[in-house]
Amino acid sequence: MIRLLLVDDHAVVREGYRRLLEQRGDLRIEAEAATATEALVAFRNVGPDVVVLDLSLPDMGGVELIRRLLQRDARARILVFSMHRDPLFATQALRAGALGYVTKSCAPEVLIKAVYQVAARQRVLSPDIAPDIALALLSDIDNPLDALSLREFEVLRLLLDGRSAEEIGLSLHISPKTAQNTHYQIKAKLGVKSDIDLMRMAIKWKLVRDDNAEA
Repeated sequence: MIRLLLVDDHAVVREGYRRLLEQRGDLRIEAEAATATEALVAFRNVGPDVVVLDLSLPDMGGVELIRRLLQRDARARILVFSMHRDPLFATQALRAGALGYVTKSCAPEVLIKAVYQVAARQRVLSPDIAPDIALALLSDIDNPLDALSLREFEVLRLLLDGRSAEEIGLSLHISPKTAQNTHYQIKAKLGVKSDIDLMRMAIKWKLVRDDNAEA
């Protein structure tokens, strides 16, 4: 029996893949969480075989959550199940220690198979994103965002989400001053002088969506 912890802030979405996974007699949902904070508590209480988590959570980024889960148990098996198809999100999640990355646009059987693979400590990528990651790795064009550390990536994600230094500090359990200093370090690493330039770069590398481009 493979015991699972599901982490997703959308209850309807979570219910959908809970039902999908529970159709298999050897998969059992031990706990669910809507936030990273709830996930950390459930992980401690339940000790699941596999954690299936979304990257977009209201209180903490999924990459940071992956890092903290592995701090609590270095052998934690984590599968990311995310709406993000950009290779940057997948590579950051894998760098943080996730064993697999499956997008929510994949076929249901891909998610089921990935759960079994991660439970067996195998690495897995859903077919719809694996070619993009391979192309990104082989590309001659360097993505400057790859230079960011995992912590810097999470701070950047929260900055782009409109969070203040105080809010970032609370989410990542760092001081507002550390969050502010990391903000400056990110701009220095990326070679931008203003937050407007930072946003433009994020749009260019598809870290955020340019709604105006779709109008």
